[in-house]
Amino acid sequence: MKYAPLFMLLPLVVLQACSRVDAGDVSLAERTAERQLVWSDEFSGTDLDAEVWTHEPGDGCPDLCGWGNGEVQYYTKDNHRLEDGKLIITAEKNEGVYTSTRITTKEKQQFRYGRIEARVKLPVGKGLVPAFWMLGQNIDQVNWPACGEIDILKYKGQKPGEVLASLHTQTQNGVSASTKKTRFSDIEEGFHRYAAEWTPENIAFFVDDQWVHSFEPKSRSAEAWPFDKPFFLLLNLAVGGTYGGPEVDDSVFPQDYVIDYIRVYAPE
Repeated sequence: MKYAPLFMLLPLVVLQACSRVDAGDVSLAERTAERQLVWSDEFSGTDLDAEVWTHEPGDGCPDLCGWGNGEVQYYTKDNHRLEDGKLIITAEKNEGVYTSTRITTKEKQQFRYGRIEARVKLPVGKGLVPAFWMLGQNIDQVNWPACGEIDILKYKGQKPGEVLASLHTQTQNGVSASTKKTRFSDIEEGFHRYAAEWTPENIAFFVDDQWVHSFEPKSRSAEAWPFDKPFFLLLNLAVGGTYGGPEVDDSVFPQDYVIDYIRVYAPE
């Protein structure tokens, strides 16, 4: 685990979001390697760092049953393990009950601006929804979607070969969120890197350094751009619901969502 508590004091440097990344352009990867790493979790221990991560067990009830999406899993503290320097979240079905894990850095580790990146291997199967995302630290004060949501990675097992990047605000959320679906023929094979480049002006999303989506609204109101405040991280593997789809393929369980690392780099 690496920390840089002064990260929140870094100057807000405007980074021009890329409109596209050519297949032969390696400069983005080279620039990332040279940037200041301000925080990371390499999952090299034997258990999650309790000073960084908090479990969110249960089914969301009574305040947010089904976690707002009608999901069918029950989150536990037991559906994960650290192994060979990786975090493995396992979705299972036992005695008719789906279980998985959801963790967050809320009130423990928060970020504003920079490159937020994870290297992960996706689970596969209808009904599975692995995610790597962020919520505004002020969610308890203003609620969702006013707090803002940054979905760096979402994957629907019912739609193989496709990943999503989304941004939710008070003016654009749910089905009207700023979302881009991108197809990759090999996305279920091995590990891939998912990143958001977040500046005071825009947020751009990348998969293996390939640009996939950008968000830069003309309005800078709190309703249209809540992304000028600190956000915390979330990792989870959901099952079913309105997002995962009504059909869950029980034959695929157990399925592993494998996270190699999470790294946060300072703005360029």
